[in-house]
Amino acid sequence: MPIPRPRVGLMVTCLNDALFPDTGRAVVSLLRRLGVDVEFPAAQTCCGQPMVNTGYLDEAVPLVRNHLDAFAGYDAILAPSGSCAGSVRHQHGLVARRSGDPGLVRGVESAPPVYELSEYLVDVLGVVDVGAYFPHRVTYHPTCHSLRMLGVGDRPTRLLRAVRGLTLLDLPGSGECCGFGGTFAVKNSETSIAMGNDKARHVRSTGAEVLVAGDNSCLMHVGGLLSRQRSGMRVMHLAEVLAQTEPVVERRTERAADPTSVGSAVPDATTEAVR
Repeated sequence: MPIPRPRVGLMVTCLNDALFPDTGRAVVSLLRRLGVDVEFPAAQTCCGQPMVNTGYLDEAVPLVRNHLDAFAGYDAILAPSGSCAGSVRHQHGLVARRSGDPGLVRGVESAPPVYELSEYLVDVLGVVDVGAYFPHRVTYHPTCHSLRMLGVGDRPTRLLRAVRGLTLLDLPGSGECCGFGGTFAVKNSETSIAMGNDKARHVRSTGAEVLVAGDNSCLMHVGGLLSRQRSGMRVMHLAEVLAQTEPVVERRTERAADPTSVGSAVPDATTEAVR
């Protein structure tokens, strides 16, 4: 009997759904190329992180319930965001316990495992070389939640180093926060911009063409600053780089110069008359 393909639910995240849909498309393209049956549950909503981070845990309860319903039955949940994956893995249990509902607590504890993209590729699928091709100079920013909350370590850079044609350049101060931090960027905008400018300066010093990260929220913040500085650099999500493949060059076979064959390269008298 054939081994059934893993069934994965894509938690695309609010930001990607609203502003960066190409990231979601890239994840689907990449996973299907690797033989994964990935689906987008249309009932999904926000993971609840903005509420939890600002102290509104009770208001996050309906979102946790909806998450459990939307992703029920999947073998795994994949999020192209260390921030949102970390929220589900570490904050949903806190919200459930605070609610005082034993059923919600059991639901969170028995829910399908949630993975950030690089975790799923390296740890679950066991692949580093995903068959990608991206002939550019790249530097990588490890986002705070992926680095500290999830502990993804060097998984993203191992994936990038395996991309054909890609040159990975070290980012000075890579472990420093870019300054976005969700609502932090609103409440502490001056500090957020100062931190972002520091990160942008380090990024530009690498000489890279493209800044890559696993969270579009951080790329939006740093990318906005790079754009204002007219740096000429692009920002791309990790999934978009890994989804790139080498262009296929079609080989055209020359047909015999037979004037009676269909599509012959030798024009007949009628054709010449029309010309």
